[in-house]
Amino acid sequence: MAAGLTALASTIFAIQPNDTADLPILNKAINVAKPGRLRVTMADGSTGTLFLTAGGLAELRVRRIWATDTSAEGIPG
Repeated sequence: MAAGLTALASTIFAIQPNDTADLPILNKAINVAKPGRLRVTMADGSTGTLFLTAGGLAELRVRRIWATDTSAEGIPG
């Protein structure tokens, strides 16, 4: 299957929030096991803080999840 914005996700990996390193790939969605704040840098470079509830799937193209101002836990991408 071809990769692209409309293709299904083809991998899953644990995300460790980090203030200096981008994720190894641009993900298609974020899920959290423990609800809380998630400071992110989006694919376009914009940065902001979101609140995610546990178990929900947020369709976000994220390049970085920051340790600073992130309280959500159990983050697969």
